[in-house]
Amino acid sequence: MKFNEIKAPRPFGDQPRPWVFLAGSIEMGLTERWQETVANALSDYATVLNPRRDDWDSSWRQSIDDPRFREQVEWELLAQEQADLIVMYFAPGNRSPITLLEFGLSARSGCLIVCCPKGFWRRGNLEVACHRYHVPLAGLLEGTIALAKVRLLTDGA
Repeated sequence: MKFNEIKAPRPFGDQPRPWVFLAGSIEMGLTERWQETVANALSDYATVLNPRRDDWDSSWRQSIDDPRFREQVEWELLAQEQADLIVMYFAPGNRSPITLLEFGLSARSGCLIVCCPKGFWRRGNLEVACHRYHVPLAGLLEGTIALAKVRLLTDGA
């Protein structure tokens, strides 16, 4: 079966499971497009829920009162809550405050895999938290993808 990649804000409830949510560093223009790499690698195994919105506009007010911004954040929260697996990437050189928030929301979920290369400014905090909550932690994207494939093949997520 060939699965789909669903980008925000498209609905995904009718897509085949398992669902993999891609959480992580985006910082438009500063971070590699790691989501494409992961989505391509996992598309034979799961429906990939990608928050990297093609029509994102940085002029949107980051406020609950801006319907476009709110739609994006609500899509991301729903996708993260309903995902069978969350693949999270922390890019070196980025602060990634929203990714740290997402980590906190998912650390105890049992469905999180983290990629945190050396050079991320809070890698030590993530190492301790991943160890405490039994979250698999990889230092390279390739290793993270391998962990995700094993998880999807053995558990269906």
